[in-house]
Amino acid sequence: MIKAELRTIYLNKRRTLSVEARETNSLLIADRFFETFDLDAAQTLHCFIPIEKFGEIDTTPIFTKIWNEFPWIRTSAPRLDRATNELRHHIYRSESKLLENVWGIREPANEEPVDTSEIDLVIVPLLCFDERGYRVGYGKGFYDRFLAKCRPDCLRVGLSFFPQVDRIDNIDSYDIPLNYCVMPDAVYSAPK
Repeated sequence: MIKAELRTIYLNKRRTLSVEARETNSLLIADRFFETFDLDAAQTLHCFIPIEKFGEIDTTPIFTKIWNEFPWIRTSAPRLDRATNELRHHIYRSESKLLENVWGIREPANEEPVDTSEIDLVIVPLLCFDERGYRVGYGKGFYDRFLAKCRPDCLRVGLSFFPQVDRIDNIDSYDIPLNYCVMPDAVYSAPK
């Protein structure tokens, strides 16, 4: 299937999840993330702040555990630069103020910027992903442009409520595959 078809299907699938199911599965995904990845060497982690109106996976449990149990890790979150249509990355702490942008997406307010080259692990939002690790997002390419600028050894980890599809048929040359995707009941690892 092509991205547009998958986007429609998985937006609808996510809309059918109850609030309770999203909360439960978000906690299971957070637990599985910490069971799977050794964060001892990580210095800077980038993670999305969920867009509540889209029913995204709640990353609050991930941020909270990192802040409480991995105090040496700098956490960063995206802020959209409307002039360039690119993501900028800013420190995100428990005490950080969040502002809503024009699309109702919460972003770190006046926190220090983080250079892409400093990021060791990126937690990536998605609607679905395939057997090769390619993902379908909202179609604007923000994360693909960001991931293309990351270091080659930067770990790319998606979070998904749903298992992978067989194949996304219209992958573009600029699409960047995930290394892993964490689901409530499994962790997908991309072929090497």
